[in-house]
Amino acid sequence: MKLKTIRSMKKILIADAGATKTDWCLSSGGCELERVQTQGISPIHQDSAVIRSILDEELKPRLESFPSAVYFYGAGCTPSVSPLVASLLNETFGNIPVEVLSDLWGAARALCEHAPGIACILGTGTNSCYYDGTNILQNTPPLGYILGDEGSGAVMGRNFVADVLKGLMPKDIIDAFFCETGTTQDEIIEHVYRHPLANRYLASFSTVLRAHRDHPAVHEFLVNHFRRFLVRNVCVYAHAELPLHFVGGIAYSFRPELEEAAHLEGFILGKTDRSPMEGLLSFHA
Repeated sequence: MKLKTIRSMKKILIADAGATKTDWCLSSGGCELERVQTQGISPIHQDSAVIRSILDEELKPRLESFPSAVYFYGAGCTPSVSPLVASLLNETFGNIPVEVLSDLWGAARALCEHAPGIACILGTGTNSCYYDGTNILQNTPPLGYILGDEGSGAVMGRNFVADVLKGLMPKDIIDAFFCETGTTQDEIIEHVYRHPLANRYLASFSTVLRAHRDHPAVHEFLVNHFRRFLVRNVCVYAHAELPLHFVGGIAYSFRPELEEAAHLEGFILGKTDRSPMEGLLSFHA
């Protein structure tokens, strides 16, 4: 299809929004026209004035053309706050169709499209659902990295650091940890208990695990980490016959260990994508 023909078709704007950044993709007929990245949009943590300024100052001036519909998927976009985001998008682009849903809906549509499946997010945090191809029918509450978030980068880092500090990891892994991170026990305690965003800080230690994934102790740690996620979050859906799909940096970086864990728990691993955007382009085509 010629570019001129594509640009004359209906254009839609898809957003994948997180607390740190928001990726925007203007597309037509499933073909990407342009991408823009702005700072994160989170209606839980930002008021309408902040979100409006992001849309008006960071997004709108950088789009070559305006969409005829917007599909916005964001962390924290619950039914109670989604209307606020929708109204701000209408202020920015006019009275066009706007749909605002959670990032879990974005994952389900991107990974499963119109087929049944189990869709999971494994990044700094986690989430999962049973999706029937149209609707999310079941969702285990993730509960955050203190009460839950098994499988996440934050919990991975939390448990790994605890094992290191308690001397439960082999000495060569403990020595590598302190050498490669350049940190101390006191600094870790300070960051975790006295600084904001401890979940992101803990998740950063996943890089050490990735560097030493071939070590038997690290391999066992990683596989057990993902098995715990499956047992506590996914087994409740009782649909082991469906493909198990993942999106997020942790799933993408640790696919071999995740695949082994899925096999041990009786699941068939499907897609593992870093970002939901490509799947969302296909879904909305």
